[in-house]
Amino acid sequence: MGLGKGKTYRDVHNRAYALELGENQWRSISSVPSSLPLPGRLAAVAVGINEYAYLFGGYTVAADHQEISSPDVFRYDISEDTYQRLAPMPVPVDDAVALVYQQRYIYLISGWHNAGNVNLVQVYDTQTNTWQQASPYLGQPVFGHAGAIWENQMIICDGVKVVPRLNARRMYAPEPACYRGSIDADDPLKVDWRLIAHPTGKAKYRMAAAASNGQFVFVGGSTNPYNYNGIGYDGKPSDASSETWIYAADKNAWQVYDGAGNESALATMDHRGLIVVGNHLLTVGGMDNKQQVLDKVIIRKLPASH
Repeated sequence: MGLGKGKTYRDVHNRAYALELGENQWRSISSVPSSLPLPGRLAAVAVGINEYAYLFGGYTVAADHQEISSPDVFRYDISEDTYQRLAPMPVPVDDAVALVYQQRYIYLISGWHNAGNVNLVQVYDTQTNTWQQASPYLGQPVFGHAGAIWENQMIICDGVKVVPRLNARRMYAPEPACYRGSIDADDPLKVDWRLIAHPTGKAKYRMAAAASNGQFVFVGGSTNPYNYNGIGYDGKPSDASSETWIYAADKNAWQVYDGAGNESALATMDHRGLIVVGNHLLTVGGMDNKQQVLDKVIIRKLPASH
């Protein structure tokens, strides 16, 4: 699912593809079903548990630019190429963060619901097909944020908040803030959220994030939040970043890396996930520094920690 190269409402699709590691060719798989009249969605999120991929939400875009957050949750069986509809989200969200805990619970953190952001942490139990609410997100409700989990530690950074204005239309603003959420060992619905230092002081939008060996890795994104066509809410084309941020939980410290002379090729944004394979970081698709939709898998080397 996502956005095609035309970047209009007509290019929002529900097609799906798969690549087996070691192979050189992507293949088409069954398209993602939908309970809404328009099947294509933007800003959905997916996570993997064993042989299944779990897909959540996203939003549809109509010809009149109306956007609707989808409540849909599907479990995709990789070997059978089939989708099973699961219990819908209590509060449908898109542009949220989804994180897996204990190979059972999936945490949907903040995100956009139809007309505004929510601070909810919605927890899906894959064993019982039920939803519950965990401790609310401590930060400003945001969309387009990024996050990762290692053991019981979650790190969530940045995104876009809604800012009210006196007698004027609301506006969107980047939110430069990172939070560490510790999941209680006895109660998965209890999360101790704490503000941590920000690596740069400047927020990113739609980064890719993952955790590896106790490190939390954030790559790409843009410092200028934008609509789905890559044009900022300020009317200016958004630039992609080539930076990699790494947070070491044991040291409570950040390291920031640039593109190491390869900034142009590594400057990407509009991501929904980051894949760690050995000491390499993979992003699939996204947008480049010219706001063009990518058909590439970008490989970055995981920087050595200090």
